[in-house]
Amino acid sequence: MPQHASKIVDPCEQEDRIQAFKTCRDYSLTLCESLSPEDHMIQGAPFASPPKWHLAHTNWFFATFVLEPLALEPSTPSSWKTLFNSYYNGLGQPHARASRGILSRPALSDIIQWRTQVDEQIVNSLNADQFSPEQLQLIDLGLQHEMQHQELLVTDLLYSFSLNPSHPIFNATPAPLHPAAAKVEWLKFDGGLIEVGAGDEGFSFDNEHPRHRHFLEPFVIANRLVTNGEYQKFIDAGGYLDAQWWLSEGWDTVNREQWRRPLHWLDQNRIFSLQGVQPLDLNAPVCHLSGYEAEAYARWSGCRLPTEFEWEYAASRQTPEIRPAGLSDAMNQSGWFGSVWQWTQSAYGPYPGYQPDKGAVGEYNGKFMSSQWVLRGSSFATPEPQQRLHYRNFFYPADRWQFTGLRLGKTATSP
Repeated sequence: MPQHASKIVDPCEQEDRIQAFKTCRDYSLTLCESLSPEDHMIQGAPFASPPKWHLAHTNWFFATFVLEPLALEPSTPSSWKTLFNSYYNGLGQPHARASRGILSRPALSDIIQWRTQVDEQIVNSLNADQFSPEQLQLIDLGLQHEMQHQELLVTDLLYSFSLNPSHPIFNATPAPLHPAAAKVEWLKFDGGLIEVGAGDEGFSFDNEHPRHRHFLEPFVIANRLVTNGEYQKFIDAGGYLDAQWWLSEGWDTVNREQWRRPLHWLDQNRIFSLQGVQPLDLNAPVCHLSGYEAEAYARWSGCRLPTEFEWEYAASRQTPEIRPAGLSDAMNQSGWFGSVWQWTQSAYGPYPGYQPDKGAVGEYNGKFMSSQWVLRGSSFATPEPQQRLHYRNFFYPADRWQFTGLRLGKTATSP
């Protein structure tokens, strides 16, 4: 069974497990409370799935991996197995990702009813102690999977809303302004042979395993995130027009896509956010950067992106604040967790000794270990159980519709 099999709650505390399940499932619906049926359908780009699809796909996961092997899944049209499969090719050919926005049927009401049926079946089966330890592990995995999609639902919807000239508002509660950012302090580490990766405590995905040794050269890392105001200086200095700061593929992307500022910056004074059009807060951590932009800024500033192992080691030596997701909260400028995901220079690949899980569930992480970069930390939209030290997020370096920013690093100079 999965290496990510550790429990979210003590399995002896069945009421806690049931409450964790209900809380997670309810939050997905809470995120959608302000949306119209039409909002649930929109797909602004192939990568930005509609809210209705997120609600259906996360339900498909529980129905397929937890209930179907026990013949407990609710009766649904056979086509749903294709429509709401994301990338599990071992279970059949999924519906094309770029065409999820054309799925006007089944209706949103049908999806909500299906979710209710699955919830009732799982809760009743938990109360009746019908699940084996392995099946309980799959429920835990399903909850973590749904939490990932809760953040994706928000970022996907923000992107789709950004294309609407009427500038729709997702969250009417204004985000507070950030205080002036303190001067950067450099945290110095001697390096050496360290241990990284998840152990047996708490939940972890298979790509966080196995825990292993890694050698670090001496390095320093910034005690806080790069702000909008600091990134603005890169723009003002012609950073998007000067090839010397960019990786070759990054420079090609900048020119092909005509990037001149981060995604969702309308101009140098306004951004589009979950609260609609807002003034650019110069003291807020810069957000919606691609890996290429983060790397170029770091090079321009005379620094570099940290590796994922430097980030993990440095964060483990701090006392990072873990806080619940808050879509209206100010971001913590020190921001190890709960502000923006932080690009690293590390390619997303397997740890030494990594083995994907057997069967279709083994497609969850391992097959994506190509051409992507690792991000560490978490964003203000990340559910609290996923704000953990060893979590490895990953995206292509040209992606920038997530809540992504950067923290600077350097190789330590000799005395």
